[in-house]
Amino acid sequence: MKCNMKRRITRRLITALAGLALMGLELAGCAAHAPAPVASLPPATPTIPAAPPRGEPDGFVNLPAAQLRTIFGAPAFVRHDGATEMWRYDGAACRAFFFLYGTDNQRVVRHVETLPRGQTSAADPACLTALHASPAKTS
Repeated sequence: MKCNMKRRITRRLITALAGLALMGLELAGCAAHAPAPVASLPPATPTIPAAPPRGEPDGFVNLPAAQLRTIFGAPAFVRHDGATEMWRYDGAACRAFFFLYGTDNQRVVRHVETLPRGQTSAADPACLTALHASPAKTS
């Protein structure tokens, strides 16, 4: 009887150890497939581009919309925002943006920008000259 009891205990012990070994293998397998912890980085702070240089090109401030159309032709794009309009003219090497304010019949240019920007203002005079010399392109 003592032998028989020893065998049962031995079998139970071996079964228990085998079960623990299998659990250990399963846990090790899960750890191998677990995603790596992500390092926490500080949130990126967006950078705001520098403001364009102040100043408007000569001859464009308070220019009526009709005269602007006479000089440059039809704009490639027009955006309406309430009492404000933005007219875009596209050239081979640059773009010009004219911001007009006022009522429908009395809109006048209040601000001009070009891409690329000018050295001393938001509008590059060379771009405006090139756009004036070439016919307007529409998108």
